[in-house]
Amino acid sequence: MSTAARTRALEDEIVHLRRAITSHAVVDQAIGVVLATGHIEPAEAWDVLREISMHTNTKVRVVAEAIVGWARTGLLPTEIRTELEQQLCARQRFTAREAARTRERREPGP
Repeated sequence: MSTAARTRALEDEIVHLRRAITSHAVVDQAIGVVLATGHIEPAEAWDVLREISMHTNTKVRVVAEAIVGWARTGLLPTEIRTELEQQLCARQRFTAREAARTRERREPGP
């Protein structure tokens, strides 16, 4: 492999690693929001994010960004909010009152 090709490959790897670090940080923050909201353990919060991702056909990173944004703004896309409620209710620690609170924080209409 030429020096130029090797340099390009290393630059690409650096870009990829920077993106991964940023994505990991957002996912960790979202896990914190979910565990605080649902009164669940970190491993369960990770499962919730993963399940939301699978059921909404949305990347985990995008789900995490939406949940972190919700903690900051109170706005959460309806599809993700609905699935979050279902996932937390399935774990039976998420009360009806908490579910109602998430419904109050809807994404604004078009």
